[in-house]
Amino acid sequence: MTTVRDYYEVLGVSRDAESREIKKAYRRLAVEYHPDRNPNNPEAEEKFKEAAAAYAVLSDDDKRRQYDRFGHAGVGGGPQGFSGFDPSTFGDFSDILGDLFGFGGGRRRRGTRGQAGADLRYNLGLTFEEAAFGVSRTLRIPRLERCDGCDGSGAAPGTQPTPCGTCQGVGQVRFNQGFLTVARPCPQCRGEGSLIEDPCSECRGMKRVERERKIEVKIPPGVDTGARLRLTGEGEHGLHGGPSGDLYVVMQVEPHEHFERDGADVYSLLDASYPQLVFGTALEVETLHGTTPLEVPSGTQPGENFRLAGQGIPRLGGRGRGDHIVQIRLAVPSVGDLGDEEQDLLKSLAEVAGDPVREKRSVKDRVRDLFG
Repeated sequence: MTTVRDYYEVLGVSRDAESREIKKAYRRLAVEYHPDRNPNNPEAEEKFKEAAAAYAVLSDDDKRRQYDRFGHAGVGGGPQGFSGFDPSTFGDFSDILGDLFGFGGGRRRRGTRGQAGADLRYNLGLTFEEAAFGVSRTLRIPRLERCDGCDGSGAAPGTQPTPCGTCQGVGQVRFNQGFLTVARPCPQCRGEGSLIEDPCSECRGMKRVERERKIEVKIPPGVDTGARLRLTGEGEHGLHGGPSGDLYVVMQVEPHEHFERDGADVYSLLDASYPQLVFGTALEVETLHGTTPLEVPSGTQPGENFRLAGQGIPRLGGRGRGDHIVQIRLAVPSVGDLGDEEQDLLKSLAEVAGDPVREKRSVKDRVRDLFG
């Protein structure tokens, strides 16, 4: 005699589980043990039946109360009493399994149903300035478009596709899998529901042909790498009157020689000499919007930042501009870049400050020291 397991144990839920938890548990088991995914596997089929029987009881409030009170005797005895799939008896079984495995409901004509075209992606390279201020570009997009020769039917002019004799124009064939009736795309017409006996010479029966389309796009100011511009309906054409897909233009911004970017803010380095930092000075800063004066106060330290408000990149949507942040960098020349007078002055400064320096000696002096 077959032992009937507790229905809560079958679904792996507690006895006070809510209906949503029960449905989720059954869905998981149904996907795992469905006969269509486990062909010629009696053990998986039995587990699927067991889960279905448990869900049939626990998803029905009245049956669940009877089961909680009287056990299996109160609901007919267990999975051997589950003789088949009946949506009217088992509530929302078709809601759980219909979309996963394609059964339940009436026979659906798939051959005349519109199929949406595929979305396309175009990677667009932009300079730093083009991304900052916006630009117009002409894109050349290869895509599948509806064939003009057959108006998208795939059949030669003056002819029409004929209904598939295998699926009777439905696009699906059905067969029994265990206790279920399962639908699959028709192998003869590949789910189209019709056959093309005399194909169009332009598209060879494919209903679409590849063409290159020119598209004018305006890139708004402020875009950055990874930003996407969606052009609705500019993807590939659909089939059977289905809508066209979309075109996604994805930005790739080239790095700048002098500037770096963080959102709408721009960063750059500005060289200053030691005397300039000690005494203060006025310098010119190159920004995206031209040259701007900058007052560097006395005692400014290397690495200190100065913010130029509104001199950055326009924000997307026209909400003002970011700032330009300038970082001061100490420009240190090499000895070879200095004249004798400059070197003498620096040596004198080092002596006054008590900072030891290394003397630059000529090759002649070093040879004289070596040989006495």
